[in-house]
Amino acid sequence: MRAVGKAIPHESAPLHVTGRALYTDDLLPRYPNALHAWPVQAPHAHARIVRLEVQPAYGVPGVVRVLTAKDVPGLNDSGLKGDEPLFPDEVMYFGQAVAWVLAESEEAARLGAERVEVEYEPLPAILSIQEAIRQGSFQGAMLHARRGDVERALQESARVLEGELELGGQEHFYLETQASLALLDEAGHLLVHSSTQHPSETQEIVAQVLGLPRNRVTVQCIRMGGGFGGKEVQANPYAAVAALGAYLTHRPVRVRLNRLQDITLTGKRHPFYARWKVGFSQDGLVNALQMELFSDGGWSQDLSEPVMARAVCHADNAYYIPHMDVKGRVCKTHKTSQTAFRGFGGPQGMVFIEEVMDRVARSLGLPPEVVRERNFYRQEGGRNITPYGQEVKDVERIQLIWEELKQSALFERRRLEVAEFNRQNPHRKRGLAITPVKFGISFNFTTYNQAGALVLIYQDGSVQVNHGGTEMGQGLHTKIQQIAAEALGVPLEAIRVMPTRTDKVPNTSATAASTGADLNGGAVRDACEKIKARLAVVAAQKLGVHPADVVFEDGQVWSLWKPQERLSFTEVVKTAYAQRVQLFADGFYRTPGLHWDKTRMWGKPFHYFAFGAAVSEVEVDGFTGQYALRRVDILHDVGDSLSPLVDLGQVEGGFIQGLGWLTLEDLRWDEKGQVATRSASTYKLPSFSELPEVFNVRLLPRATEPGVVYGSKAVGEPPLMLAISVREALKDAVAAFGGGIVELASPATPEAVYWAIEKVRQRALVTGD
Repeated sequence: MRAVGKAIPHESAPLHVTGRALYTDDLLPRYPNALHAWPVQAPHAHARIVRLEVQPAYGVPGVVRVLTAKDVPGLNDSGLKGDEPLFPDEVMYFGQAVAWVLAESEEAARLGAERVEVEYEPLPAILSIQEAIRQGSFQGAMLHARRGDVERALQESARVLEGELELGGQEHFYLETQASLALLDEAGHLLVHSSTQHPSETQEIVAQVLGLPRNRVTVQCIRMGGGFGGKEVQANPYAAVAALGAYLTHRPVRVRLNRLQDITLTGKRHPFYARWKVGFSQDGLVNALQMELFSDGGWSQDLSEPVMARAVCHADNAYYIPHMDVKGRVCKTHKTSQTAFRGFGGPQGMVFIEEVMDRVARSLGLPPEVVRERNFYRQEGGRNITPYGQEVKDVERIQLIWEELKQSALFERRRLEVAEFNRQNPHRKRGLAITPVKFGISFNFTTYNQAGALVLIYQDGSVQVNHGGTEMGQGLHTKIQQIAAEALGVPLEAIRVMPTRTDKVPNTSATAASTGADLNGGAVRDACEKIKARLAVVAAQKLGVHPADVVFEDGQVWSLWKPQERLSFTEVVKTAYAQRVQLFADGFYRTPGLHWDKTRMWGKPFHYFAFGAAVSEVEVDGFTGQYALRRVDILHDVGDSLSPLVDLGQVEGGFIQGLGWLTLEDLRWDEKGQVATRSASTYKLPSFSELPEVFNVRLLPRATEPGVVYGSKAVGEPPLMLAISVREALKDAVAAFGGGIVELASPATPEAVYWAIEKVRQRALVTGD
């Protein structure tokens, strides 16, 4: 029986549900002499540090050391662009850590931090995208993708619309907050346990801060209790603080942020603002689109520029627009440094184009789904080339998924039922929408599209697999286990996937961009096939056949010519060891065919596209704006699923997280620049109560993706964009109160929905509709 494609539970599921799964901070009891770190946080969004006096902290019993910039033996920077001082002399956001106190207990460290005396000179702060635009406060390059002659095409268009939309950010709210535990051994080498999506970069930053070669720093990630992009680079400063403390005190040092610290210190999904001009025909065919995107990058560059690049590259979504001009700028503000978040700019770009399509449709009095379908990428007439020059391979899947989902979701029938309900109910309205997803898979930094692995087989036939990907609950290790079992022809129980360590697989890429299984699975398969080829020679000798005729399956080895004569996998391994055959191998994978010119925004940045579509139905109360999500139907393309149970979970979870971003999670800063929504009591997260009453999720069958490990496709990020259908359904319901274009704020909280209804009603009163 095949291991790949089998619906199995997450490999750590029993550990998760019993509480036995270890996370970084769970290792603390092993080190009873560990010191605890606590930050000294600034009470200004922007200020110069005039005086920093740490001596009073030592009056607190248990305080051992206060870390400041003077203690850094290497480079005082926790980033890779030289703009993220670990210990700043100028405060750049409210709550920024200016020093860290190390003590025998967390309480002593907290009290010590309160005693540190800091004098600040407050400076003017920029706290919004609009203010940054007015002041010309930007960072990184202007990103510009274009095709055709937009100005001429707009002039020649029968209809032209202008519009704008602002999208809120999103807190990662992973269950496990940022955590690191650093140890120094007798030879001066550091082991850093870190909750990080990018152990190699964490290793690089620790080495940079300490002024050490990287071979003296090992970073290990057992597993994470969620990441969602928030631990791709932002785990690095906390690992650096722990490592610096261990390096100076020769004692283990623990950094574990509480929820308040995590929310106030770490970056979020980028808020975005877009303004556009669109030209289209009377039948809704979009001919020209001119769009400007602005994101709130916060105080440092972080990953803001590549996030913006992905937003620019996804401002087309599933639509071919002959003349298109999209520009993107990252605003520099005095807020937390906004960072990677599931979808990495793609969701923002796609919300904007869906907003455009909806406005085009409603301005013409056409159903939005009709306008969307009319503008799809298609095979004929060169309508399958993106504005950045990449061919949309398998473009017919967009239409295939659209039609199949409309049929299975009974879309046309329900459209009539919704219209009838709305006719009969003046104060409650229902809305129905279907939206597509076309999401590019690969890092848009080409270098990162590589991975390594190390596979070890022991004499008893058991296998250890090391790879560069990290497990954050998404099921990567489960898929790797299945890939290794399939490649070696052994039972799943024979495979043990090891914690991710930089001394096993070096120079790894982040587990991000939905590439975890593609890259690391490819490397693991490469390593397994090397070993299996050696074992095939050994087995062929025993079976008296050519190595090409040897079959490995379910722990047994046999010849195609004599399937009844079988050897056990363990027997072959033992024979190979006796013959001094190497029983371990490294593996490597690099994504083929990628090329990208960032300055021109042109090339082939993605290996392939993941497609999907969702139908959502909502019911809205006209008096309060309260709404219920009645039904969701999803059809999503994951290629040949490596692990169907895991993939279904990812689609469902991604959708719900997108639903939270677009309808619930209202991230606010106050006038001082501090995060106002700093806990689950003030920041609304999606939960069971937000689940649709009917939730149908299917994976597209017969969807093999050639050239990817076992024909699979990535599934981590693309499903999040399926939730755009809920926002569009809400707009459909709002429109039923008066018609015309709907201006709905994001997130579409009940308050936002209510005010959108009021605008529609007022316009209907004025126009007499």
